[in-house]
Amino acid sequence: MDKREQFVEAQRALLDRYGVEAQSRFIEIAFIGGRAHVLVSGEGPAVVMINGIGTPGAMFAPLMSELKNFQLFVVDLPGYGLTDTTDGFAKNLQSNAVRFLTGVLDKLGLETAPFVANSMGSLWTIWLSLDRPGKVSSMIHLGCPAVVLDTSAPLPMRLLSVKILGRLLTRLQPPSEKQVEQLSKMVHEYPMEPELIRLLVATEKLPGFRSMFLSTLNKLLRLSGNRPGMRVTREQLTRLQQPALIFWGEDDPFGSPETGKQMVEQMSDAELHVVGGGHAPWLTQSKRIGPIATRFLNKVI
Repeated sequence: MDKREQFVEAQRALLDRYGVEAQSRFIEIAFIGGRAHVLVSGEGPAVVMINGIGTPGAMFAPLMSELKNFQLFVVDLPGYGLTDTTDGFAKNLQSNAVRFLTGVLDKLGLETAPFVANSMGSLWTIWLSLDRPGKVSSMIHLGCPAVVLDTSAPLPMRLLSVKILGRLLTRLQPPSEKQVEQLSKMVHEYPMEPELIRLLVATEKLPGFRSMFLSTLNKLLRLSGNRPGMRVTREQLTRLQQPALIFWGEDDPFGSPETGKQMVEQMSDAELHVVGGGHAPWLTQSKRIGPIATRFLNKVI
């Protein structure tokens, strides 16, 4: 069994764990030199879901099972999961992120859609909203968006952002269940379900993952914190006109709920809910998040 087959098997096991029926759809995206992978689940109004750095879309399985009466398009970002990537994608990360998401929406036949996103997925959603506001009708952020305001990544991620250190550390600690458990502790989402641990290990073993992961970290972070030129500023937040719902894990190591309050103060139509959990709060809080998110989506769609 090759690495992609191992990923598909682990993805199916996680979806089955939460009773999620989904089909894979592959979309040709010319500028990445390959295809984007989208899990399609359910029926109803379209909702696009994108996850954070290094994690596949199927990680949303606990929340997917709660978002009923919607057609969910769950996208693997380039290099993570079954979406192809290209060398140098991170060099022009913001423009390429907007270009990628626009291409996915166009190929799905969606002129606009609500987005549900986490971490770097939230950052990409904000970039798309700023550059092409008509593409994002509303947004739900799950956890602290990457590089927003004065937040910063935990020290282990900042160490990985240093080119020489990142290459060395990832060689010294290759993908394994123990390594993923350490990651889950870093993002304050420990313990994780065994099916999710196996999926994340399979994700990290895929071709292109390591290069994309390290080059993206280097683009967004430096040892002392976020790169100033990449940070989402207060001025940018004031330009977001779409209705927004933010769920913030009370133990999120990337930023405290106070940052969520600052975001809401700057955005024109935003609502904050502080929930349990860390940087991926839907993993343990999907039963709480699901009904609130459903009411929001029914209101804005």
